[in-house]
Amino acid sequence: MMVDRVAESDGRVLDFPLLSDPDHAVVARYGLLNAGDPRSLPIPHPTVFIIDREGVVRWKFIEINYKIRPTNEDILAGLAAMGGGGDANAGSEEEGDEEGNPTVQESPPTPK
Repeated sequence: MMVDRVAESDGRVLDFPLLSDPDHAVVARYGLLNAGDPRSLPIPHPTVFIIDREGVVRWKFIEINYKIRPTNEDILAGLAAMGGGGDANAGSEEEGDEEGNPTVQESPPTPK
């Protein structure tokens, strides 16, 4: 599992949940399926969301090129921008659009 690999690679124990979506239900709901896959397989675009305890997306990475992924450092920087580890009250003030939907507070990935 991903949690075990993270713990093995850098000795960190995750204190937050990760999503497993083997049936692609969440991927499809967010519109992240790669419709251009030449084999017509339900393959998602590489995506990472950091969601606070209130359910607001605070950082995201979405890439069409499957070879480009955020580094662990990119993700940790996104967590740190929230106040380190996901405190729902830390980070940027929550803003909304004219319909009251929360806006995404995001940081770009580190250039390679």
